Amino acid sequence: MSADPTGLLPHVLILGGTTEARRLAEALAAAPDSPRVTTSLAGRVAAPVLPPGETRIGGFGGPDGLAAWIGAHGVTHLVDATHPFAERMSFNAAAAAALSGVPLLALRRPGWTPGPGDDWHFADSLTEAAALLPDLGTRAFLTTGRMGLHSFAHLTEPWFLVRSVDPPAAPAPPRLEVLLARGPFTLADERELLARHRIDLLVTKDSGGSATAPKLTAAREAGIPVLVVRRPPVPQGVPQTGSVDEVRTWLSG
Repeated sequence: MSADPTGLLPHVLILGGTTEARRLAEALAAAPDSPRVTTSLAGRVAAPVLPPGETRIGGFGGPDGLAAWIGAHGVTHLVDATHPFAERMSFNAAAAAALSGVPLLALRRPGWTPGPGDDWHFADSLTEAAALLPDLGTRAFLTTGRMGLHSFAHLTEPWFLVRSVDPPAAPAPPRLEVLLARGPFTLADERELLARHRIDLLVTKDSGGSATAPKLTAAREAGIPVLVVRRPPVPQGVPQTGSVDEVRTWLSG
């Protein structure tokens, strides 16, 4: 969608990078009364899948920079649809909304909960997960993201499989195999991967949503323990929803 030269349309800024953010941009673009939509991406992936509408890539320079961008571009609504582990950006969004007076809604996917047959172990950080890992497995499928790989770099005994869109940078564990791939992945994909690499431990963040759930199902079926990093805290007082439709209702209210 092109920019609104009249400045009369609502302007929705989506802090994106998630499947939910892309779905929201797609839903708004398809609506007959579509507002102007800009999706902001952090720029951590070399070739991101761009949503419809306008896009910007890169940081804002903290809450003050985000508030200034909101004012300069006539943003009327702010949606925080960042990854559940993008802790700093969510707090920046809350502070910028307060500074600019623009309403903010967080679009957050529900977290995961263990079910019958699951063998889950929990950590409050990547550092804690790295401390627990050697007692739980020797061949770990590490799905916590390439940006946090340094937290496991000191572990010399376990073997790691990392799946990433872009190659991870050092530091990294010495016994490491990198699989470059872009999801989503099916249950059949995950079953085959765990079996082929003889995985005996899955390490993941509580990212939530259905797109990454097949790996959890595959681990349960194979009797493999899962080490789950809990989500960081979120800003207090920010309304939130897990539904794209509820965001659209909020925007039209």
